[in-house]
Amino acid sequence: MSATKVIIVGAGIAGPLLAVQLKAQGYDPVIYERSDSISTAGLSLCLQANGLNVLAKSPGLVERLDGWPIDNMLFYSDLPADRGVLAQNDVPAQLRARYGPGFLGIRRPAVLRALVAHAAAAGVPVRWGHKLVGLEQRDDAVTVRFANGAEDSASFVVGCDGLHSNTRVCLFGESPADFTGLTQWGGISPIPEQLKDKSIFMNVFGDGIHLIAYQVSDSTISWAITQREAEAKETWRAMDEESAEEFRKTTPLKDTGMGVKELIQTGTNITKYGLYDRPELKTWHKGRVLLIGDAAHPTSPHLGQGANQAFEDVDLLVSLLATHNPGAAAPSTQTLGTVFEALEAVRIPRSSAMVQGARAQGESRVVSGVDACRARNDVFRRDWADPAAMMEKMVKSLMGPAK
Repeated sequence: MSATKVIIVGAGIAGPLLAVQLKAQGYDPVIYERSDSISTAGLSLCLQANGLNVLAKSPGLVERLDGWPIDNMLFYSDLPADRGVLAQNDVPAQLRARYGPGFLGIRRPAVLRALVAHAAAAGVPVRWGHKLVGLEQRDDAVTVRFANGAEDSASFVVGCDGLHSNTRVCLFGESPADFTGLTQWGGISPIPEQLKDKSIFMNVFGDGIHLIAYQVSDSTISWAITQREAEAKETWRAMDEESAEEFRKTTPLKDTGMGVKELIQTGTNITKYGLYDRPELKTWHKGRVLLIGDAAHPTSPHLGQGANQAFEDVDLLVSLLATHNPGAAAPSTQTLGTVFEALEAVRIPRSSAMVQGARAQGESRVVSGVDACRARNDVFRRDWADPAAMMEKMVKSLMGPAK
């Protein structure tokens, strides 16, 4: 008897990992991706304990990740009326020492390359240049149609195709993403002298502006500046050098200390993008088709949980399939409904809390006016005055039960 075929839409963050895990259970996954090749767009991710724990369940995958372990955190105010270090600690290093995984800074294209290579090594085919345009469900299968005229069928379909998910549109119709009112400018820079040998994760706060920066290799740092601006569509494509130079001259942080000035002046891959999320979906599935990752719960980046939450989705889905369909036979629609509803019962509340928390963090970091900025700074001083308590809070949030 041939293995049960599963179509996965999207070769981004969630799709290849899900394919490998399903292959290990005895399914026959195939990935369809609308792009013609692995995306080189985007800057970086900070993989955290919850995501790294999931990746570690797939033998050899973590070893493929060409990232940098973060040791230290620094919070700094550039507000003229309240300039200086708000807090600094080695919580990431303590997390890694006590619990195994900590923070791993890594370029986004490097994550995608590692995931796709891992899927290929497991024998999972990736069919590039296939944009999903239609789904037709039957009692025992789903037929998918692509813009290039191709069709394929499988027992069930999982949409892992991100913020602009075509699978989501096919299931639930068009619904615009919500612009948060914030944009980011980001880039990749050599490590400034002031930050060398610190393995740093840094937050810098100004008046109406916030910068986050973290090391992604032995010689480079990824950084992003968040501020309130008119909507800028999310394309993740680096801007031309003329636009990048204009940004370097005009950003309010162009003369900031702590190595920030150097980051901005030496940055490459300068990119501007709007920050979006979506309202909570009450269900992520219809019949034999399921959404996970950003297709189901896209988030703004202020908790660094987009990829990590997608990995949690994968982990629970695979676990539920093992429980309710242990032989990896072609599942009935009823069995899939049981699996998908059990997934949603856990993952919708957790991912929604992360989406809301990320938006709240963005709002709290980017405030304007001296009084509001002082109040924000005082919150970070107070919260990080006891690093041990903050570490336990992080552990509870990131490493608590996800199932």
